[in-house]
Amino acid sequence: MPDLAPAPTRLTLPVTGMTCASCAGRVERALRKVPGVTEARVNLASEQAEAEGTASLEALREAIARAGYGVAETERDLAIEGMTCASCAGRVERALRKVPGVLDVSVNLASETAHLRLLAGTETEPLAEAIGRAGYALRAEAGPDEEATQARQLRRERLELALAFALVAPFLIGMVGMAFGRHWMPPGWAQALLAAPLQFWLGLRFYRAGWSALKARTGNMDLLVAIGTSAAFGLSLVLLLQGEPHLYFEAAAVVIAFVLLGRHLESRARRATGAAIAALLALRPRTARRLDAAGLEQEVPIAALHPGDRVVVRPGERIPADGTVEEGASGVDESALTGESRAVEKHPGDTVATGTVALDGRLVLRATAVGAETRLAQVAKLVQAAQASRAPVQKLVDRVSAVFVPVVLGIAALTFLGWWLAGGGVAAAILHAVAVLVIACPCALGLATPAAIMAGTGAAARAGILIRDAEALERAGHITLVAFDKTGTLTEGRPRLAALHPAPGQDRAGALAAAARLQAGSEHPLARAVLEQAGGTPAPAEAFRALPGRGVEGVVDGQRLLLGSNRLLAESGAAPGPLAAEAEAAAGRGETLSWLIRPEPPQALALLAFADTPRESAGAAVAALAAQGVATAMLSGDGPAAARAVAQGLGIAEVAAEVLPAQKAERVAAWQREGRRVAMVGDGVNDAAALATADLGIAMGSGTDAAIAAAHVTLLRPDPALVPATLSITRATLAKIRQNLAWAFGFNTLGIPLAAFGLLSPALAGAAMAFSSVAVLSNALLLRRWRARA
Repeated sequence: MPDLAPAPTRLTLPVTGMTCASCAGRVERALRKVPGVTEARVNLASEQAEAEGTASLEALREAIARAGYGVAETERDLAIEGMTCASCAGRVERALRKVPGVLDVSVNLASETAHLRLLAGTETEPLAEAIGRAGYALRAEAGPDEEATQARQLRRERLELALAFALVAPFLIGMVGMAFGRHWMPPGWAQALLAAPLQFWLGLRFYRAGWSALKARTGNMDLLVAIGTSAAFGLSLVLLLQGEPHLYFEAAAVVIAFVLLGRHLESRARRATGAAIAALLALRPRTARRLDAAGLEQEVPIAALHPGDRVVVRPGERIPADGTVEEGASGVDESALTGESRAVEKHPGDTVATGTVALDGRLVLRATAVGAETRLAQVAKLVQAAQASRAPVQKLVDRVSAVFVPVVLGIAALTFLGWWLAGGGVAAAILHAVAVLVIACPCALGLATPAAIMAGTGAAARAGILIRDAEALERAGHITLVAFDKTGTLTEGRPRLAALHPAPGQDRAGALAAAARLQAGSEHPLARAVLEQAGGTPAPAEAFRALPGRGVEGVVDGQRLLLGSNRLLAESGAAPGPLAAEAEAAAGRGETLSWLIRPEPPQALALLAFADTPRESAGAAVAALAAQGVATAMLSGDGPAAARAVAQGLGIAEVAAEVLPAQKAERVAAWQREGRRVAMVGDGVNDAAALATADLGIAMGSGTDAAIAAAHVTLLRPDPALVPATLSITRATLAKIRQNLAWAFGFNTLGIPLAAFGLLSPALAGAAMAFSSVAVLSNALLLRRWRARA
């Protein structure tokens, strides 16, 4: 019997975290213990490990992780030529998974790309070879003339399509005439002359792709078309030479013409589904006006910009880099990037983003990020990653497509045998088998999910909603509770000191000065409000210490003081005393309370009340969620009275008050244990754990990088109305996926039996097959009409 054991291989893994010889020895010993490893060597200088044997890459990675180290990874996107159906996508994916160094791969038929997660340093050549062995080709990277190349390709497609229908027109006229009882077809020799160019010139692509599939010992849609049309053409040629009057050249010719039409329409629709990425990248200007050391303007390519350069932007021009305004003022149109329709006024000190437009003023800005580091490039990257991701439901499609073509070939063979043995004749048996081959197009099946994901995530991006991946789409479609952080999410996040009440015998100015010294240097919103009221930043308190989730402490003028929440007041042993009435009244107005406390002996020296304005759209967002059947809750570090006052004003019934940062994640987990699907909306570092714990984390784009990194969805502008919009577009996208899959599966489930029982001619099957793919893409493109409600 042949040896079926996997062939030994040598894998090179870039290891991270090694600092000394003992690290290298620990990694080497860990690798040697992996079953199947015959030899392992670790080079500390190059930070690489080599392992020989039959062990899988995943097993080696796990062993290195258990030893306390990591494996350096990278991601890459490859454009692939020649894929036409779900079977093609599956074959490319399986071929790439076999390449040493490939950790994960997802192939998107709609965008004709493969997204790979690789070991750092993996070369492109073995990837291209694997794609070639599978019967496809790696498309060259797009150059500066990409638009011109695409335009030429489109013109060629249109010319070939026009020629195809010019050749098939006599057949179509004859078929229409037959429908009205007039039996006419061109003479046999004319039919052969019309069909031959379609079969062997315009249809040559099917033979090439089918042959590549056969060499790879697999099948695809092109193989089905090539076999089916060749059988119809060959049968007709034999009958013509025998002098038979009934020929079937029209079956082959019409099928090829309709398949070409379907491919052309698919190509146009695919470009439309990927329009979101193209639109984002088109926002980048090609040149920038850079100021030299002498202050003179010089127009340079955008690639020549560097962080720190000073750049001039004139009215009506797009901003070429992320930066900070140093001179001038202007309204800036950020709608293309954030979906915000209103212009945003920019003044010195404000930040601006690449691709936005200066409307009515001249700006001089200092570049802080250029090229791939800009916010625009990061947004485009996130959208691209989401569009390349694989929805969990796609696993069913993958299983079906893996066996689809062989099963169809088997059904076609049984159809031929059945009709022939039943006495239907060889010609009829061949035609019915051809109809089975043609109608069984898996194109719609392969396009159903990725086309909807691309269109849906693109529509969301235009509204200022970035969805991280297809799994986030599916999670968002099942949310039953949305939990909002209060400060900076439901409110503006810019509190002001509304009142300061000193205790009897205390001086207001002295209390404010002490609070300011305790808050000196802090970036907390409440600290900024105190410093703004105090008129500047004084000398900081001595022995300063932050008390997470409660407040701060320090020594001011030789006296130890505390400044913080109701929780800190209780912990210190102090009581509100004569300030209790003011505290109750401020909390009733929804103001945030902070206490200046002397711990020894415990006494509340002053009460500080902060007011933070709710965002304009917060109430409408809560109402919109209720209309969708989604409950809302609010998490806040404020006291219960203040938190309830804000929540009631917005229509939120469920409130968790006096919640410490670590307790936010615990509160989310408690809701989940109740069986609720929770979305968490936040913007700060203290929200990151809750965002990661939630079924769906939604980060305000104005928030911190930690919050955005932990979230499944990022909102490019701090607008609560985008939260119900997020659930709306995700549910709409999931609905399109379900509709497309139902259509694709239903089409083949119904069409194949009809063709096998002789109820579909090959020509009608070709038209129906083309319509199936176009219907799926057109249904997905309806998502481009979606708009976030104002």
